[in-house]
Amino acid sequence: MANIQPSRTKYRKVHKGRNRGNAKGGATLAFGDCAIQTLDRGALTASELEAARVAINRHLKRRGKLWMRVFPHKPVTKKPAETRMGKGKGGVEYYVAVVKPGTILFELSGVSLAAAREAMSLADAKLSVNTRFVAREELESY
Repeated sequence: MANIQPSRTKYRKVHKGRNRGNAKGGATLAFGDCAIQTLDRGALTASELEAARVAINRHLKRRGKLWMRVFPHKPVTKKPAETRMGKGKGGVEYYVAVVKPGTILFELSGVSLAAAREAMSLADAKLSVNTRFVAREELESY
């Protein structure tokens, strides 16, 4: 499994920061007909996002078109186990995508609503935040 990470960054390490408020951008359907949208705030790791993407593609057998609307840009550092305090910040361990409530994670088009719903539920099981399935109004059939 290929590790998703930025090809280059301006700074190697970043501050932890805060994750408050709701999504300003990236909260509406832009490309596909249906999507999964976050209900919680959190940090999705690169491996979670890749596992969700693979789950969707395997279920749909590469039918339809999939858009991944988030990318893990933020590095998370970790100090080695049993290391004394001080001596600076640890090395970069993995990358995360910081998400707020309302952020669209994956969009899908070119498949039936039932197949899309099933694929998105498989992807939801791989993610550490609660999500919901959303679809365009003209396609709603429930």
